Amino acid sequence: MPLQNRVTPFGEIVAVAGRGLMMGNRGVLHDDQRRIIRYAQVRRWIACRTEFRGRKRTVMKPRSYTELFFLDEATALAAGHRPCAECRHEDYQRFRMLWERCHGGPTGADQMDWRLEGDRLAGRRTKRLYRAALATLPDGTYFVDDGDAWLLWGDAMHKWSAEGTWCVNGASGVVMWT
Repeated sequence: MPLQNRVTPFGEIVAVAGRGLMMGNRGVLHDDQRRIIRYAQVRRWIACRTEFRGRKRTVMKPRSYTELFFLDEATALAAGHRPCAECRHEDYQRFRMLWERCHGGPTGADQMDWRLEGDRLAGRRTKRLYRAALATLPDGTYFVDDGDAWLLWGDAMHKWSAEGTWCVNGASGVVMWT
């Protein structure tokens, strides 16, 4: 039976097979029986590489942070996570540079995390959604249509699913959970 540690673009933590291409962290969310007991514990929600400097972890080890997994980076960002400053240093620096361009002035992880915390949730465990014209959204943005999350990429829209199966403009494609 899969662990409940896969994250949707809505930020929900679900139990589905597969690990995903990225790992994340929101603090210690599970109990000693590896059951999720909280949605988040810390303000710093990060998205990490699944492999870094040969480090090995026991997934959902008691009293240790809960390893969360995302299908891809777009899912991690949509869920409210930012790049890790250690294992994804270049991505973090690029994210920080773009953040500073959009929000003005130099900033660091603490300032970004304070802002992201306020922007990611509309209520307890409720992902904040924003209204925008589809034509104004950049590649890599998820949008919601009839309750489903769709990724905008180029001229195509890709439906997110927990199984990693995407429907591309009516055709089927498969993105494998690894």
